[in-house]
Amino acid sequence: MNDEGYMRLALDLARRGEGWTSPNPMVGAVIVKDGEIIGRGWHRRCGGLHAEREALADCAVSPVGGTMYVTLEPCCHQGRQPPCTDAILAAGIRRVVVGSGDPNPLVAGNGIRILRERGVEVTAGVLEEDCRRLNEVFFHYIRTGRPFVVMKYAMTMDGKIAAWTGRSRWITGPAAREHVHRLRHRYRAILVGVGTVLADDPQLTCRLPEGRDPLRVVCDTHLRTPLTARVVATAGQPPTLLATCCGDPARITPYRRAGCRVITLPKREGHVDLDALMARLGQEEVDSVLLEGGGTLNWAALRSGVVQKVFTYLAPKLLGGREAPTPVEGPGVPDPADAFPLRPGAVTRLGDDILLESEVIPFVHGDR
Repeated sequence: MNDEGYMRLALDLARRGEGWTSPNPMVGAVIVKDGEIIGRGWHRRCGGLHAEREALADCAVSPVGGTMYVTLEPCCHQGRQPPCTDAILAAGIRRVVVGSGDPNPLVAGNGIRILRERGVEVTAGVLEEDCRRLNEVFFHYIRTGRPFVVMKYAMTMDGKIAAWTGRSRWITGPAAREHVHRLRHRYRAILVGVGTVLADDPQLTCRLPEGRDPLRVVCDTHLRTPLTARVVATAGQPPTLLATCCGDPARITPYRRAGCRVITLPKREGHVDLDALMARLGQEEVDSVLLEGGGTLNWAALRSGVVQKVFTYLAPKLLGGREAPTPVEGPGVPDPADAFPLRPGAVTRLGDDILLESEVIPFVHGDR
């Protein structure tokens, strides 16, 4: 097997940490000696051993003189764990093959430099694009200090997210809905507007048997979330955060007594300032957000420039209805030339439905 083959194995291992490593990256490592794999490892959870140390601990024979394949540049600083470069050097690894560099300023090429200075042969950039794509959340969070935001919605072929009556269960089939729960496991927080809470009273949890529930965030400008809402009634586990512009202690106190966190943020165009909300979440090490809002919140998020990716679940059915809601509402743009541009990505079949993944092409604030 060549370098790319071993790196693909390391990528497969890294994916096992999906949903658990936040705000750390997903990393996998494979150790090869005399043409045989002698150690495998991946970063399992934030705070746990890094992939390199996991792989070294997995070795049944001495790794001295072996080659380590790792999807991300080994760290060289003391964080929640000690430097992986120290472990690699102490183990006598002769060669290290790296997928992508680490954008963390505390590493950023220094891990590779240290290894080379100590006589370790380093080959960098093997399956680099695949390794970068695996950690798009981490790369964005490290560089900006803000969460990577994925806007998700399900719609019919005529662009409706619900019937004119407001009924939306179910637009898509079981396979697509299960995929959404995988996203809830993968991303650290889920964000909705108070309109969604009032209309659907959702739980906003991950229904996968061994999944991780996200932090539930409700944008509620005027604090209208009912105290009987399920996100309030179950606020102890998983946690619920209400983002509001209401500063009245008498109105906030009942939510806090129910177990909710309440933060007061400035207004922007009459609603919670989403840019300020993302800055706050980033400070709290929330590295990713799944936006499951309605048309109003989706428009505000796009308008604020906080969305990085769009997941569109497309169902093969037509609803019609002049008043039926659509994924993005608000005032809209005045001309097609002013549209929010997307870069098409993967297309996946999920039962009878289709998932379209797109990247949001950034624009300069104030252009729209």
